[in-house]
Amino acid sequence: MDWTESLPERVRAMQELVERMFNETASNFTRLETFMPRVDIVETDKAYEIHLAAPGMKKEDFKVELTEGRLTVSGERKFQKEEGDKKTYHRVETQYGSFTRSFLLPDDVKVDSISAEYVDGILKLHLPKDEKKAQVARIEVK
Repeated sequence: MDWTESLPERVRAMQELVERMFNETASNFTRLETFMPRVDIVETDKAYEIHLAAPGMKKEDFKVELTEGRLTVSGERKFQKEEGDKKTYHRVETQYGSFTRSFLLPDDVKVDSISAEYVDGILKLHLPKDEKKAQVARIEVK
């Protein structure tokens, strides 16, 4: 930028610089390939609950699998820019991309009764306890 330019030319050059800076930053954020949703794990007397925070997704975007005592939740949150979108994104802090979270389940989980629902941006996994497996036997040492 040449400071001998007139004031309107300097303002226009500054606007172009700021716009280029913001556009490059926004495009870098949209290229993110992975993100890690935050998780809360809660235990009650009758069940465990896993709450996975993933706002802006649909229930169809999740895949939940159980293999050899390991519960795996995966999915993808896509950046949605509409065709012909004339919006200028000045900042994109929301994370996008694919994710996978795995949890080794305790022995007392009743695996055939695990359920999942997606409500208000939270994927809630309900893992009931098997009361028979949860019982502790005290063995006397002789």
